[in-house]
Amino acid sequence: MLRLAARLRTLPRDEVIAAVSVRGVEPNGIRDVFDLAEALVQPDSVDAALARLNRPRLAALAVAGELADPNTGAPLSAIAARLGVDEAEARTRLEVLEARLLLTIADGAVHPIDAVTERLRTWPATGLPTTDELIAPAPPALVRDEGETTPFIDRITAERAFLTVSSLAELIGAMAVEPARELSRGGLSLPDSKRLAAAAGIDLDDLPSLVDLAARNGLVARENGHRSESLEGENWLLLPTTERWARLVTTWRGSLPPEMLEVVADSAQRPWGPSLREEIAWFYPAGGEWLEKRITEVSREAEALGLATGGAVSEIGRRVLAGEIADAAETFGELVPKHVDRVYLQHDLTVVSPGPLDPALDARLRTMADVEGRELAATYRISSMSINRALTGGETAESLHTFLSELSLTGMPQPLEYLLSETASRYGRVRVGAADASDFPARSAVRSDDIELIGTIAVDQSLSAVGLRQISPTQLVSRFAPEVVFWALSDARYPVAAEDAEGEIVRLRRHHVSTSAPVSDPRDATAELVDRVRAADADGTEQSWLARQLEAAARAKLALTVSVRMPGGAIADYLLEPTSVANGRMRARDRKADIERTLPLSAIAGIAPAPAGD
Repeated sequence: MLRLAARLRTLPRDEVIAAVSVRGVEPNGIRDVFDLAEALVQPDSVDAALARLNRPRLAALAVAGELADPNTGAPLSAIAARLGVDEAEARTRLEVLEARLLLTIADGAVHPIDAVTERLRTWPATGLPTTDELIAPAPPALVRDEGETTPFIDRITAERAFLTVSSLAELIGAMAVEPARELSRGGLSLPDSKRLAAAAGIDLDDLPSLVDLAARNGLVARENGHRSESLEGENWLLLPTTERWARLVTTWRGSLPPEMLEVVADSAQRPWGPSLREEIAWFYPAGGEWLEKRITEVSREAEALGLATGGAVSEIGRRVLAGEIADAAETFGELVPKHVDRVYLQHDLTVVSPGPLDPALDARLRTMADVEGRELAATYRISSMSINRALTGGETAESLHTFLSELSLTGMPQPLEYLLSETASRYGRVRVGAADASDFPARSAVRSDDIELIGTIAVDQSLSAVGLRQISPTQLVSRFAPEVVFWALSDARYPVAAEDAEGEIVRLRRHHVSTSAPVSDPRDATAELVDRVRAADADGTEQSWLARQLEAAARAKLALTVSVRMPGGAIADYLLEPTSVANGRMRARDRKADIERTLPLSAIAGIAPAPAGD
């Protein structure tokens, strides 16, 4: 453990976080690098690390444990010879293991962590591979019927992928309009879950998977206990469907460990099924629950993205697995509906798109219309409230008329012309701004020259949540912020506008885009732990570091070569086994003299592992 603690002390922060994040370390009680090192050698932590190692790396780790001398370690050349590989390959495997804090490499010698070696020695008794079995080559792949990609399979999978991309877009858009509250135990609140599932057109049970897909692609962010659209999500929505899909499958492919990707790609020519799980499980013999969960996630997401269906891999799936993302996207684009750039404006104020509308046009249309139908031919509805929302966002009656006229295949229906002019003329009859200081504790004020309209608003029960209070025939006040009151009035279909302190109309954007980091990095808690440990180490002295090393040696009953400064200035080496450290002194048994010595820590110039054989 001494070597592990020393390595934790010198490793860059990000490397420590990466290694510790998968180890299931409980942060409570961890104060310094020695506490962290001790947590990393606990059985559960070791098992978590071994579960994520493939067979070749496990073989290298097991061989190093078998060949290592307690003091001098194992020569790299001997490990390579036992594995039957050259030294370069052996070093590559061992460096990965070193990065995961399972061993250290120094001066051509490999020093496994004792707790890891002991854990591997128990494997055969639990049905896990022996060292020889880990070294053995992979068995021949199970014989299976060759799979066949048919046009039917390609159409089915492409349709599924198109629906996933469309549902994901609706989910992100719904989070932009109203962020979803995240529960402390994980997941989203039930009301928000129902709202988002309805917006995405999916079952409530399918929502967590879609939210996870958005999170893994950085399309949503966590901010103040809520999930909302991220800047990346906003940009993703402006991409064509094929580019949106290409982004998703690139992330999916990149999330697979190289060895798992190799197995999955090799199986692309055959139906997926139990045998694929067996092959992956062979490469990760200690994977257990983690591996089963990961395979399930990979398979489920592959089907959602149109890479496979019912175990049959599609043509675009094969190309994605081969890394041919651009070719796969081109094929996908040939199988899904093409974007349109014109719509039908109806006399009943609905807008019908004969196909998926161009993303940029769709984004602008949604600022002035509400989505009603999300089938292939999408339906939108324009209302006074939606036009008011567009005016609030910066549109004018003229810009709305121009945009809709250019978008329409059928001209501008007269009812829509009337609605635009009428709503624009009424816009701003009600103003919301900051309350005067004399009206404290009120934060916002609602003003209108229309006394009757103010009276109507004052008694409107749908606005009770914002607690409006009338203080004059033309003014109401509320303790809520102006933006909150504004959107409450807008939702209640009042012709409201926001104003600044000078009475000028200002534009508000309900669309909420988070500038926080995309969610969710599972290493956030680990980063806090590592930062705390590193801060404690930085605050300590070399003597406190020495004391912690000696305490660890005493607990492990390790013998050390202790270099002591003698009164004349000379350095003398003693072979000592520390028994306790207290009050600035170490008590230890001198193995050669067979006596107990007590030394002040200030007299110790350094410590090193005991020589081999002692």
